[in-house]
Amino acid sequence: MENCIFCSIISGDIPAEILYSDEKVLAFRDVDAQAPEHFLVIPKEHIATANDATDESIMGRLMITASNVAKELGFAEQGYRLVMNCNSDGGQTVSHIHLHCLGGRQMTWPPG
Repeated sequence: MENCIFCSIISGDIPAEILYSDEKVLAFRDVDAQAPEHFLVIPKEHIATANDATDESIMGRLMITASNVAKELGFAEQGYRLVMNCNSDGGQTVSHIHLHCLGGRQMTWPPG
């Protein structure tokens, strides 16, 4: 999709610290980290919002990838938070679905 920052990361036009990549998903560090460990997992197919997702398997793949990367980075056992925002009221700022994985510190509730 034209003008999508995440599609530009997928294509390699914008650099990112890639943590994992396969034919369906990409995981990379968030440049605006909100926790000591903060990365995003995105589908390589452009899907604007969670409302637009129709493939259950890609949604599950995002979650499993986040879990596996958290294990590889060594903070899965202490715990982490997975967040997917949807549209403006949900806090989504990039129109390409993305799963945040935050860890490395105690998370608080409510989140905001």
